[in-house]
Amino acid sequence: MQRMRILLQQKETGLYFKDLDTWTRNSTDGMNFLSSTAAIDFCTRNKLRGVQMVLKFDEQQYDIVLPVMHRPAGQGDRLSDLG
Repeated sequence: MQRMRILLQQKETGLYFKDLDTWTRNSTDGMNFLSSTAAIDFCTRNKLRGVQMVLKFDEQQYDIVLPVMHRPAGQGDRLSDLG
């Protein structure tokens, strides 16, 4: 059975989010979010831009990289502004 972790990664550097103001090259040190919604909400609350979500599996060939979409202020549930 494949284990999946939900990580945030800087698009430009490839670094993984570890903690506020802390990024790491090693994906195993990155913060594992409980859900993709939690990761997106975290990006919105902390105004993180230029990041993507990585669904990281034990075998790298199965990793999935997704753009992070942000909710603009005052737009309700409409998602736009690809990060």
